[in-house]
Amino acid sequence: MGVTQTMASQVETIRYDDKIARMFFIATIVWGIVAFLAGVIVATLLFLPETNFAPYLTFGRWRPLHTNAAIFAFCGNLIFAGTYHSIQRLLKTRLISDVLVRVHFWGWQLLIVGAALALPLGYTQGKEYAELPWTFDIAIAVLWVIFAINVFGTIAIRREKHMYVAIWFYIATIVAVAILHIGNSIAIPYSALGSYPVYAGVKDALMQWWYGHNAVAFFLTTPFLGLMYYYLPKAAERPVFSYKLSILHFWTIVFVYIWAGPHHLHYTALPEWASTLGMLFSLILWMPSWGGMVNGLFTLRGAWDRVREEPVLKFFVVAVTYYGMATFEGPMMSIKSVNAVSHYTDWTIGHVHAGTLGWNSFMAFAILYWVVPRLWHTELYSKSLATTHFWIGTVGIILYQVSMWVAGITQWAMWRAFEPDGRLTYPDFIETVVTLVPMYWVRLVGGSLFLIGSLLMLYNLVRTMAKAPKGSLEDEAVQVPVRVREEALAPGAVTAPNTYDYAFYRVQHTLATGIHRFLERRLVVFTILVVLALSVGSLVEAVPMFVDESNVKTIASVTPYTPLEILGRDIYLREGCYNCHSQMVRPFRHETERYGEYSKVGEFVYDHPFQWGSKRTGPDLHREGGKFPNLWHVRHMELPSSTTPGSIMPAFPHLQATPLDTSLIQTKMNALRITGVPYTDADLETATESIQRQAQTIAADVEAQKGPPGLSDKEIVALVAYLQRLGSDIKWRTPAATPVSTLAPPPEPAPAPVAAPGGN
Repeated sequence: MGVTQTMASQVETIRYDDKIARMFFIATIVWGIVAFLAGVIVATLLFLPETNFAPYLTFGRWRPLHTNAAIFAFCGNLIFAGTYHSIQRLLKTRLISDVLVRVHFWGWQLLIVGAALALPLGYTQGKEYAELPWTFDIAIAVLWVIFAINVFGTIAIRREKHMYVAIWFYIATIVAVAILHIGNSIAIPYSALGSYPVYAGVKDALMQWWYGHNAVAFFLTTPFLGLMYYYLPKAAERPVFSYKLSILHFWTIVFVYIWAGPHHLHYTALPEWASTLGMLFSLILWMPSWGGMVNGLFTLRGAWDRVREEPVLKFFVVAVTYYGMATFEGPMMSIKSVNAVSHYTDWTIGHVHAGTLGWNSFMAFAILYWVVPRLWHTELYSKSLATTHFWIGTVGIILYQVSMWVAGITQWAMWRAFEPDGRLTYPDFIETVVTLVPMYWVRLVGGSLFLIGSLLMLYNLVRTMAKAPKGSLEDEAVQVPVRVREEALAPGAVTAPNTYDYAFYRVQHTLATGIHRFLERRLVVFTILVVLALSVGSLVEAVPMFVDESNVKTIASVTPYTPLEILGRDIYLREGCYNCHSQMVRPFRHETERYGEYSKVGEFVYDHPFQWGSKRTGPDLHREGGKFPNLWHVRHMELPSSTTPGSIMPAFPHLQATPLDTSLIQTKMNALRITGVPYTDADLETATESIQRQAQTIAADVEAQKGPPGLSDKEIVALVAYLQRLGSDIKWRTPAATPVSTLAPPPEPAPAPVAAPGGN
């Protein structure tokens, strides 16, 4: 018998670590219910202001909680569960470290619990999908490194040399998320939970949406594609439709996706070349994305009769279909003319939830229904319940998506409507808000149906786990060949060839089987190529923005925020005002007529972080400064409907009762100085006195207008100072439109405020 045959006859028994997979799958189920419940709560808080109870139960604080729960708790745990479960079977190897995977599990759950406490308490960085405080960012990085060690270490000790397509996507996910998270999270701390990003204004916007769009790409897309390529063929009992298409799908996704972020910033102060580049690559992205959809759906060829009977396959079909729908809608929305319609409207909300609910959640449901019976060694408790879940969830998604489409188009049409004489048809923003309330009811119904369906799944899977035979929850044991380098021997050889013959054989083998087959056996080379593919787009877009100062033209009249305005801005972030208000007037006639002069890039050079926003439930605030008296803002924050009848904005009465904390102002200003804000030592030394002077001036003005007295040491004064500053650094009003200074007391006491336009 030859050497090859002798080696191939040797086998060993290994046990997969199924316990860690069960732990992560259970966490996925639990956090999924939490995320969906939080979504229903947020959908209620949005348009029923009486359900908000400041300071801790408000839309502004709970919306980030919902998004983080959905992305990092629900989807994150599924990614880890599916990766750890599948990679062992694909590589015929137990995970490299039982200890490290459990550190990963418990660390991630503690991180989620910490986030669930921090966000409602108001600890946020104010950046979408990156709200968690800087200390949490460090914890995420550490846990991600542990995850990488577990995956790459397991690949390194694999018995199966070939890396299947799912593993390619796992590798890309780990590398890309590490680059994105570190790049976007660089900040200067001023306390244990507070910090300011090193980037400001347009640079921060570019970095944030480089991160934000690609968090969707490499946390909600590539790992789920890897899971699709493993679990869908398993459930369908069919091989993947096309190996060549999977290669094309993978490399184009990895190379192209990273460029697309700037399409979130069309018509803003971002330079035109950057947003155009983002649009072009977003359009290119449509083709490889649909290649993945085709590969997934065609894998079901010959299994369509089973689709009618098996709820697992139903979930897979809708999930992959929604992947195709979302990856068509996204590139379409990146086209500038379409983006002018969709941006800042509820259409974007519908698009995001089509991906999260239709693609991510349905893929998760399909995997859970397939894997739980196998990990617990029993049958699914009820296929009929799973089918009921499928139909309830599908109807819920459709109601949600269609209502947001209608709401988005309605917003756009009403915002831009003009009368024949050139006046805005709906000059008061509140008219749009009131019109949309019926659509918010429909969305709430759709979200509630989706939650009900997930509760059916919870019951079904719990009953399935309860059916597990006693003593059956042991790690699966399999017999695999001893790890050998059979490919080092030419076919039929009984001894290893010499160096020359081996090199010739390797070239011949590579040409015969394909270069990619060669890469699939070379972890280091494969990973380096992934890094290079990710780096090209990142560097091409970022380097010119940070090196060429012509991209960020400064304005001499723009000065740093005063100490009181810094505190007010931090309160604005804490309360989550950026979730409903933008600070970016685009160069459209209907926006300049409604809000004022369009925004200039140089106006944001001291904004850490930027606050351009992505959704307008309320009006844009960039030109808010000087529009209304100080007392109007005090009344509006106390009870929004008192100044804007019909407003759905929650009330913030606690701002008038909470003392203004000035203890960290010097530390905050020093942190901002490190980022490049030109504060002097004298500015820091006199910060407290500056706060007192400006606060007393505003408080006196409010009292003179018959407002509440004694506000000079309360948080509301700082927030008013910040709002009155917005957009006031440049001269944009005509002399006739320039209001009387709101900082000086009026000659006579003003009457009580009446309803005024502009609220939400």
